Amino acid sequence: MAHAAVIEGLQDCRNAWASTIEALAEADPRICVVVNDSVGSSKLNGFQKRFPDRTVNVGIAEQVMVGVAAGLANGGRIPFVSAASCFITGRALEQVKADIAYAGFNVKLVGQSSGVAYGELGATHHSIEDFAWLRPLTNITVITPSDPWETAEAVKWAATHEGPVYLRLSRMPVPALDIPNRVFRPGVAEVVHQGDDLAIIACGTTVHLALAAAKLLAEEGVSARVMNMATLNPLDEQALHAAAATGAIVTVEEASVRGGLGGAVAEFTAANRPVPVERVGFPGFVVTGSVDWLFQEYGLSDTGIAAAARRAMARR
Repeated sequence: MAHAAVIEGLQDCRNAWASTIEALAEADPRICVVVNDSVGSSKLNGFQKRFPDRTVNVGIAEQVMVGVAAGLANGGRIPFVSAASCFITGRALEQVKADIAYAGFNVKLVGQSSGVAYGELGATHHSIEDFAWLRPLTNITVITPSDPWETAEAVKWAATHEGPVYLRLSRMPVPALDIPNRVFRPGVAEVVHQGDDLAIIACGTTVHLALAAAKLLAEEGVSARVMNMATLNPLDEQALHAAAATGAIVTVEEASVRGGLGGAVAEFTAANRPVPVERVGFPGFVVTGSVDWLFQEYGLSDTGIAAAARRAMARR
């Protein structure tokens, strides 16, 4: 497999989401959106204009929003619930658990502005616990796309999948990944850079940072495999076995390392193939600061990930 490259220029994945959901709604009259007074931040102005009778705005009432979506799904619609991920998964967690997951309704939750994308608004608006909250709800597919292409493909797949889905999107622009012969396969990790000395497993907005770290490590003679673990539930256990075979793993996520991707990988390796695992992410509540500063402060950078890789290899 050829190594992936990063295409110059940054793109907002919300634009890919918006254009894709409009195209899907044009083809399928069952598709509708439910929002919490978040039409603008969800980039759904165009959808609302084209499909006003399929845009349900409940106001700032997230629990009602999820309940309404469950009712729409029960009536044969395919509702996409779009709101800030911190409010979908925090304020409405009971409804997500009981009305969507437990009931098994065909609802698509679209968590916008995830991670620390709200920057200086702080912990109330950060969504770094969502993976830990949703992974135990075993029948919700949890996907965090890495770039606009993967966002569009994940939205298309969610529309055809029968069952609850959580798509975790960011408002932070990211570069597109240039990956030859790319195919979106939910539940299957994507190897975007080959390597045998250790594996760096990343998701969402951190995949391109993991690739940059692999380039730094290559200059030191270290061959790092980079994997895009876009689906956190269910996990690709076969890919994790292969990653553990390198002898060391680094996980990278714009989320809490407790219960998120790092927690999931640590659980798997501890039970199946113990190897050193270094988790790059947020240790818990983080201090207030800009997105760029928070990423640098907590090691979500090429140099920070490379340093974690050295620590992991030193523990073998």
